[in-house]
Amino acid sequence: MTRRALREQIFRIIFRVEFNSKDEMMEQIGFSVSEIENLTPEDETYIVDKSGKILTLIEDIDEEIMRVSDGWNIRRIGKAELALLRLAIYEMKYDEDVPYKVAINEALELAKIYCSEDARSFINGLLAKVSVE
Repeated sequence: MTRRALREQIFRIIFRVEFNSKDEMMEQIGFSVSEIENLTPEDETYIVDKSGKILTLIEDIDEEIMRVSDGWNIRRIGKAELALLRLAIYEMKYDEDVPYKVAINEALELAKIYCSEDARSFINGLLAKVSVE
């Protein structure tokens, strides 16, 4: 799988956070990877590891979202947008293998598929604030 395809699978897992308890999320990761056709063991490990790391840091990531969103209540942010922000901020702050610009660009590419144009502007604005700090 390409990095973009792997990232999209991780996004889909992170999207499930809003609909499942924290305890259920490891099971959701297992369900998710079992649904992917032609998944190599390396790709499965990448998806499971990165998803798990994001889930572990989700409270810190959410604090960062609230900090840069100028008072927006995190519950008012669309579910897809929130999942994309969580993934991108994780990559920007905690994943040394992903440059800032790549994390932002990939979030915006996924937003083209899963979000409205207004949401893409919102995501871009928040991620730009994270990248300058």
